[in-house]
Amino acid sequence: MAEERGLATAGKKDSTGICFIGERDFKSFLQTYLPAQPGAMKTPDGEKKGEHEGLMYYTLGQRQGLGIGGSGEPWFVVDKDLENNVLVVGQGSAHPRLLSAGLYGSELNWISNETPTAAVRLKAKFRYRQPDQDVILHVQEDQTFYVEFIEQQRAVTPGQAVVFYDGDVCLGGGIIDDIVRSKKDGIA
Repeated sequence: MAEERGLATAGKKDSTGICFIGERDFKSFLQTYLPAQPGAMKTPDGEKKGEHEGLMYYTLGQRQGLGIGGSGEPWFVVDKDLENNVLVVGQGSAHPRLLSAGLYGSELNWISNETPTAAVRLKAKFRYRQPDQDVILHVQEDQTFYVEFIEQQRAVTPGQAVVFYDGDVCLGGGIIDDIVRSKKDGIA
């Protein structure tokens, strides 16, 4: 699209990190400004699998860098217990704790300023380069919202953005506040 419009940035490499830190290692950057708080790495059942270097260094769905191996399927970050400084890990890319049926969000920004007042079926993305996902958006009067997933989604992460589309047209987006593990936990 940028190339079609003759933009100078058309051939520029995409950024997947924090653009303002430049060509530095993300972990080293954080260590310079934030003290690490190591803690336990446990399964959802409480079995200790090791130690983590600080919750800030891990993302939901992450597989690399956990230091757990030799026991069948790969291990993934499935949750973060901030209160107890525990990194929760589970085996397998389809671990139930990685899947969600919906999300709650806030800070909704609708580009046309005509925010939907009734439930509307749209496409959405929760991660960079993710294929469009079918969703139903329910906007509340206070501009918070609930997004119902047509198919369960993997590793939807609070604090990240959800962006809504109609075909190739970006309609708006908001911030993911919380995930909904099953349809019964969402709104009616």
